[in-house]
Formats: sequence, structure tokens, C-alpha cells
Amino acid sequence: MSIATIRLDRAALKIPEARERIRQVATERHDAVRALDQSEVVGEVVELQLNHRAVSVFTVQQSHVFSRTEIVRGHHLFALVNSLATAVMDADMAVTAKTELRFHRMVRVGETLRTEVQVVARKGQVAQCRVQTTVGEDCVVDGMIWVVTNPSGMNAGLPREWNDENCD
Repeated sequence: MSIATIRLDRAALKIPEARERIRQVATERHDAVRALDQSEVVGEVVELQLNHRAVSVFTVQQSHVFSRTEIVRGHHLFALVNSLATAVMDADMAVTAKTELRFHRMVRVGETLRTEVQVVARKGQVAQCRVQTTVGEDCVVDGMIWVVTNPSGMNAGLPREWNDENCD
């Protein structure tokens, strides 16, 4: 399937191009991504409630997979959940402090991923987020990501009870 064919199909179905869809989503929702530039979020943000929940969709293209196996490269899956967990934060800056992720199945070219992030706990400047990426009903990636908001240097660490190992 060529890019021209996809564009013609989208035009026939009256589906606007990606930039226009992003503009529509941005104007229809009340919250706006603060911690990142909208273009830095991997996937298309379709729902955003700052400090609570975010949802994005992402269709795997040929450039996201290994050429021989057509299986998505893991760093794209990580970038999808990580950038959305950062984007959900209502802060000028947010960085990832820790992740615990499980990868459940391979993803192939053409599959559409739906990622959901929920903030489940907060202690000071650290938010604990539950993340899940699915293809249809199949879970692809799930786990937890801890995000530090507005860190002063890199000294803002996880609360001690969230740390299982200390790097003192």
C-alpha cells in the first residue's frame, strides 16, 4: 500500500490528514500537553486529563520495524508509553525516574496501538503511572512508570518506599 493510496482512502472517507487531526484534538480538549512539545509525544494524543489520564493511538509503519522480521523495534514501544506518561504531567518539565514494564507480544507493521496512562499515586514531585498498550484486545506492554515533575537537577529521586534499590 502506497502513501498516495492511503491519502486517497483518507480523502474518500473524509478523514483529515494527521496535522489537521492533531489540531482538531488540541482544540476539542480542555487540557494541553505542558511537559513536552506536542510533536514530541509518540503517537496521536486522543484524550488528555492532566495529572490523571491520557490515551494515544499509533499505527506501526515500515520505518518502526526490523526489515527482516517486520516486528516493531522495542524502543518505539518504550517511547510510546514513556512520552505519554511524561505528557500527562501538569508541569513545565517532567522526566522519567524509573520503569517496570513487561512486553507481552510482538507487534507488526500496520497494527494500531492504543496506549493508556493513568496516574495512580503521587508523593511530592513524583507520580506513579500505570501504563498499558494494546492492539485490539491483546495486551502488548504494561507496567509502571515513575515520573518526576519539575526536577531541580537530577537530585529529585523516588520516595524511599518506592525504591527497592538505592544507589547511595
